[in-house]
Amino acid sequence: MPVNLAPRRRRLHLFNLLPLVASLLLPVAPALADTHPGQAALVGEVARDTGKDPAALNALLDQAKVQQGILDAISRPAEAKPWSAYRPIFLTGQRIDDGVAFYRAHRALLESIGRQYGVAPQYIVAIIGVETFYGRITGKYRVLDALVTLGFHYPPRAPYFRQQLKTLLELPDNHLAGPLDTLTGSYAGAQGWGQFMPDSIRDYAVDADGDGRIDLVDSLPDILASVANYFAKHGWIDGGPVAARAQPDGAAKLLAWQAQPQWPLEQLEAWGYAPFRHLNPGEPTSLLTLDGASGPEHWFTFNNFYVITRYNRSPMYAMAVDQLAQAIMDGVRGADGAGNAP
Repeated sequence: MPVNLAPRRRRLHLFNLLPLVASLLLPVAPALADTHPGQAALVGEVARDTGKDPAALNALLDQAKVQQGILDAISRPAEAKPWSAYRPIFLTGQRIDDGVAFYRAHRALLESIGRQYGVAPQYIVAIIGVETFYGRITGKYRVLDALVTLGFHYPPRAPYFRQQLKTLLELPDNHLAGPLDTLTGSYAGAQGWGQFMPDSIRDYAVDADGDGRIDLVDSLPDILASVANYFAKHGWIDGGPVAARAQPDGAAKLLAWQAQPQWPLEQLEAWGYAPFRHLNPGEPTSLLTLDGASGPEHWFTFNNFYVITRYNRSPMYAMAVDQLAQAIMDGVRGADGAGNAP
């Protein structure tokens, strides 16, 4: 009596295929779980615009790690503090003294760059002093991790950081301090002593030492000239005022502060805000009020203050840079005078 073996053969056939099917699926599942749905579109855009290999771009992005620490850090920026608490972070004796020492150690380079770009050297020093304590604290996060985390997993500002990630992937190798997957910076993805975002590297960073590369980590000429170029391209006025204290005297209430100067100084004087020192009555200005340690502080802010806010939009940041720059310059002049004393 013949035996029908067909059903048994089918069961064995399927059983033997299961390990193969499992082995094919297992490596794929984690990658699909970790890959953001927006990655494919981003890779397609970069590949189209640059001709870079999509497989290589995906391999690079697949290395990125979403970091909760980055999401936590961006939710508590220092700019959320009042001026009375913000100012002491940056106007410390050590930061001023180290800024004076840095200026004096690199004076020839700083003043040469200052003349070339029409930017006061003490403001270049103050920027790197506020940003990274003169290059000591440039950030611990991988730039790739920061921009993937914020570009894909931080909805409030995802479009901005996605654009920065796109720019980073499109930058030529000679515009970066090293291989892209080794770069470190701030939780926001800013790099180097001056904390340049990728768009700023593309638009304003310069190869000042002429070695064919832009290195904002290890080339002091590139670092300082890039900050100066950023200011110059945003309209810094050589010798122009930055900010000046204002004394209210029966002043009318004004509209909210605007970063870009709104009125001639004489108009604010007519409204009851007097300058503590002589200034050009026609100088365009805005009025800024900050919560100081002893109560409200009123400030006239001018074009060069506005330029600093192009670097960081916080008016407290711009005020800290201005006051640190002045303190550094006072210290340099004092040291020069002491050196010339009999």
